[in-house]
Amino acid sequence: MASRLNPYISFDGNAREALEYYQQTFGGDLAVSTFGEFDQDSPIPDKVMHGMLEAPNGFTLMAADNPPGIDVTPGTNITVSLSGDDAQSLRSYWDRLSDGGTVTVPLEKQMWGDEFGACVDRFGIPWMVNISGG
Repeated sequence: MASRLNPYISFDGNAREALEYYQQTFGGDLAVSTFGEFDQDSPIPDKVMHGMLEAPNGFTLMAADNPPGIDVTPGTNITVSLSGDDAQSLRSYWDRLSDGGTVTVPLEKQMWGDEFGACVDRFGIPWMVNISGG
C-alpha cells in the first residue's frame, strides 16, 4: 500500500455500533482496537480507539470514539485521513497541508508505533496523517 485517502468519523461513544451498521451496509472486514488495549488505566477501556472498515468495493471508512472532554458535533465530526507506508510522500503532504494551517497534533511517533499528526488546513479542513511503521 502506498497511500490511502478516506473519511475518519468521530463519535460520542457509539463508534462500534456505527461501524457495525456500516459493515452491514457496505460489507467487508471490520477491525476494531479499544482504548483499553493500549492503556489499561483508560477511563473508557471498551470504547473504540480506532476502527477500520474495508469494503470489497474499495471503500474504506475509519472511526473512533472521542475521549472524555472532547465534544462531538454531528455534521462537523469528519476528518480526512491520509495513511500508508510511503513516508516521503505522506510527509510532503503533511508539510503542505499544515503550512498556513493549525497543527493540533505534531507529526511524530505514537504509542501504536506509527508516525501520526493532525492539523486543520488554511481552508478549515481537518486532516490526519498516519505513516505506518514510522
